[in-house]
Amino acid sequence: VQLQASGGGLVQAGGSLRVSCLASGDTLRNYNMGWFRQAPGTEREFVAAINWNGIRTWYGDSVKGRFTISRDNAKNTVNLQMNSLKAEDAAVYYCAATYDPLGGRLRPIDEYKYWGQGTQVTVSS
Repeated sequence: VQLQASGGGLVQAGGSLRVSCLASGDTLRNYNMGWFRQAPGTEREFVAAINWNGIRTWYGDSVKGRFTISRDNAKNTVNLQMNSLKAEDAAVYYCAATYDPLGGRLRPIDEYKYWGQGTQVTVSS
């Protein structure tokens, strides 16, 4: 599966932004999807994940209550709605996929084998 992230940009602190991930090459319903981010000089950080049918979602502690992950398998897309953005949310955001048909558990980052190219999110204070 190939992944293409989009929707990043510049937003003021407190604002909202939605990033999207479009999958091609395979049907998205076979995959657990995740969003990760990486700021300069830091390790890649887990942001959110969603299981194949959207019933199960997981969030990193720093984004709980502010970010929402969703998916539309018919459109082969996964979205990350980001609200109440903070300066520390600024990073390159990556979508990733791990083959996990009918799965319902959070997968560790090293199981995500497919990665998009990343989209930059900048938050101005």
